[in-house]
Amino acid sequence: MATYEDPLLGDVQVYPEKGTVAFSAGLHGWAFTLTNFAKMYAAKFGVDEAKMMERLWGENYFDPATKKRTTKNIGSPTCKRGFVQFCYEPIKQIIATCMADQKDKLWPMLQKLGVSMKSDEKELVGKALMKRVMQTWLPAANALLEMMIFHLHSPAKAQKYRVENLYEGPLDDPYANAIRNCDPEGPLMLYVSKMIPASDKVRFYAFGRVFDGKVATGMKVRIMGPNYVPGQKKDLYVKSVQRTVIWMGKKQESVEDVPCGNTVAMVGLDQFITKNATLTNEKEADACPIRAMKFSVSPVVRVAVQCKVASDLPKLVEGLKRLAKSDPMVLCTIEESGEHIIAVLVNFTLRSVSRIFRRISWVVLRLLCHRLSSPSVRLFLRSQAAL
Repeated sequence: MATYEDPLLGDVQVYPEKGTVAFSAGLHGWAFTLTNFAKMYAAKFGVDEAKMMERLWGENYFDPATKKRTTKNIGSPTCKRGFVQFCYEPIKQIIATCMADQKDKLWPMLQKLGVSMKSDEKELVGKALMKRVMQTWLPAANALLEMMIFHLHSPAKAQKYRVENLYEGPLDDPYANAIRNCDPEGPLMLYVSKMIPASDKVRFYAFGRVFDGKVATGMKVRIMGPNYVPGQKKDLYVKSVQRTVIWMGKKQESVEDVPCGNTVAMVGLDQFITKNATLTNEKEADACPIRAMKFSVSPVVRVAVQCKVASDLPKLVEGLKRLAKSDPMVLCTIEESGEHIIAVLVNFTLRSVSRIFRRISWVVLRLLCHRLSSPSVRLFLRSQAAL
């Protein structure tokens, strides 16, 4: 955290007792913050919720035998840290009961926790039962949403200190001031950060965030690509937005316009945007672009690919363009030898490349070989002679 600390942002360290840390099991889809347990125990013991959160972390111990709280371990076998006593052990007990299929003990425990299960869910056993119980009791979405609501600044507040890192132009011009104030009546400043493939596997939604002004269906916008230089016409286009969409999970809802402080998906701009771009009003010729995002990682695994069916070569070339457009961390190139190369992150599996490519282009890939292109990544091998 200290690596990315910014004086304008303030304290970016995380503190479990303040609710800025979530403990999760991503594989099983459940998570919690100390707020979950603090609310439950605060009501039970009749204490303040904030005080209870402090008791659930750090050097805070509780001995149920004497019912006393201390700031150090007194050596008693029943004296345990507050987190272990009130968070870890209840979770451990629920999981163990589910895995042992002791449903006669499980249902009363869940009833005390206020967790209700559907009739078909009660028929589950073993790991499936454990996953469903934990997802119902401690849903990961609630923990994440809680932290976003209580600990992330609103756009109106965040953009006041973020404008220096966002805008490439003078910080006293009308566009910078409009971004700083998150002004819905100001000139449009919108950053497209990702291109999302549409269901037809041909078009793309341009997904981004409105920093000031508003974007509307039918509106003509000035598109400044990543290679745009103020005062020049390179990588500069003017195009109408065919449709504005609000993305809600897997669903999209068409709307007339989207004001600043919100994310938006737009139809009709995919021919002019490769990976990212800045959008403003058609007549705002003196506006500067928003600074492109920087990543702390880069694609280092290079994969040579070819079609399983030779006649699909034109589709392969078109599919590589779509793949590069759909993910900012994927690079697609052609070597002098004619090989088609896909460069991906180390943790981006080759199987994922093939699956995503098939989804956006209907072409089945054959992965020929892969190699690392970064000298900072080393492989260590251990060999053993065959006897």
